[in-house]
Amino acid sequence: MSATGQSRRGRFITLEGVEGAGKSTQLEALRAWLHGQQIAVRTTREPGGSPLAERIRGVLLDRQNTGMASDAELLLMFAARAEHLAQTIRPALEAGVWVLCDRFTDATYAYQGGGRGVARERIALLEDLVQGDLRPDLTLLFDLPVAVGLARARGRSNPDRFEAEAVRFFDAVRAEYLAIATREPERVRVIEAQGDPAKVTALVQAELRPFLAQFG
Repeated sequence: MSATGQSRRGRFITLEGVEGAGKSTQLEALRAWLHGQQIAVRTTREPGGSPLAERIRGVLLDRQNTGMASDAELLLMFAARAEHLAQTIRPALEAGVWVLCDRFTDATYAYQGGGRGVARERIALLEDLVQGDLRPDLTLLFDLPVAVGLARARGRSNPDRFEAEAVRFFDAVRAEYLAIATREPERVRVIEAQGDPAKVTALVQAELRPFLAQFG
């Protein structure tokens, strides 16, 4: 898929993982690598990715909002996602641009489902309502022990509302992420993220090569 003159739909790749998994670093490395393959790429994130969705992100991450009802949190996530899809993701894909997104709906199943205990069926209803039939073409799940990830995350900045959660919360999040990967092995590829970033990047590229051969 060339960066110019392309009318086919772009591909949608999401990056998932607990705090400190290195998604932001790998997102940029993957963007640069795909650009080198002459692929037009748009990077974005969740919650956020559009002006209104970024404002909702601020509400979700603000530690002053500790104690937010799980239903309110879930609905805010999907409200931000609806805006993100309408303003950023769908227009890019329709223009033939590949979208790389730091977290998407798998994060909702992991954090609000695994972490908060919201039933999968309730999340699925909102997923269908907001997304229709749109799902990621490929998901890279960066996995590492929770303690390692939290040490990284909490060492770089003051923890936000999610980062301040207890270890048991993130254990449940990680477990749900791995359960998703087990259920959907064709879409979700687990990447060992504990090692050197350059080695993690090499693992990502190894996963993407057959994907490029299929869709490039």
